[in-house]
Amino acid sequence: MDPTKALEESLDSFGREYERAFADAPTEQALRDEKARLLGKKGALTEALKLMGKVPPADRKRIGERVNGEKSAVEGAFDARLRQLHAEARARELSARPLDLSLPGRAPIRGHRHPISLVTDDLLAIFRDLGFIVVEGPEVELEENNFTKLAFPPDHPATDMQDTFWVEVAGAPSDARTLLRTHTSSVQVREMSRRTPPMAIVSPGAVFRRDDDATHSPMFHQVEGFLVDQGVSMADLRGVLAAFAERLYGPGTKTRFRPSYFPFVEPGAEIDVSCALCKGAGCRVCKGTGWLEVLGCGMIHPEVFIHCGIDPEIYTGFAFGLGVERLAMMRYGVPDLRLLFENDPRFLASF
Repeated sequence: MDPTKALEESLDSFGREYERAFADAPTEQALRDEKARLLGKKGALTEALKLMGKVPPADRKRIGERVNGEKSAVEGAFDARLRQLHAEARARELSARPLDLSLPGRAPIRGHRHPISLVTDDLLAIFRDLGFIVVEGPEVELEENNFTKLAFPPDHPATDMQDTFWVEVAGAPSDARTLLRTHTSSVQVREMSRRTPPMAIVSPGAVFRRDDDATHSPMFHQVEGFLVDQGVSMADLRGVLAAFAERLYGPGTKTRFRPSYFPFVEPGAEIDVSCALCKGAGCRVCKGTGWLEVLGCGMIHPEVFIHCGIDPEIYTGFAFGLGVERLAMMRYGVPDLRLLFENDPRFLASF
């Protein structure tokens, strides 16, 4: 059979075939399947082109031009039919009911409290049971409440620009220095300045310091507590914190005091608790020591009482403060503090 004639007949048949196939395609996917059947590696046009090698040289230019024309025609017909299908689908959407009442309802995805909030709630519940009331204070604070009345010396490193976020407040007196509070101890000053002992108060909230690495954040959360009355001693402090540790970590939890310095307490101490995971045997979490550092504390310095209008000859008291993030990291095994603030739903969904 003449290869030129055979190829021309194949192209004639091909033209009639794609026009019918495209017109009959009911969906976009069906249309794309038809195009692949015609122009794909094993498509009808590809099979027809296998005869080109047998076409005489004199006819190849003419046949080649016709092949290219058929291919362009297929592409044009495909695009036209695709636009038509899209237009028909849009018309159906616009003419249809706005919603399908027969579909089952979709309940919204329920979230949950952030791990920082979970730990804070647990801490406050414990101290409420121990007789403390919860009081909150402002995050933008006066220097005198944050440092001066807490007996910080003027040259203390915490007052430096590199450690503290100093801010300007519109309308504030020119001699009033303001900052983002570096601890919730400022609430202690506010409450002792306006209340008459006895008082037992715990204050949660965000605090701000110029730190940013795997174990520090420019913003983190503290829970500060203090108790003021006549005859309060270190024994009372130890009793409260021992009860707190047992309620937080379970019965049998041991505590130990280590001397430490804080400007607003004298004497001051760090409190360690026996590791809840290894029960004191030593593990990765407690770095083999059997102990976990949880908070700082001490007896309120007489200078703080004087600044707040309380007679240190009559009253004594203790104060303590702890970082909520540290407890959350120990409780949930969080390796990097920054994970708690990056709002990655994959991480938060694990709680």
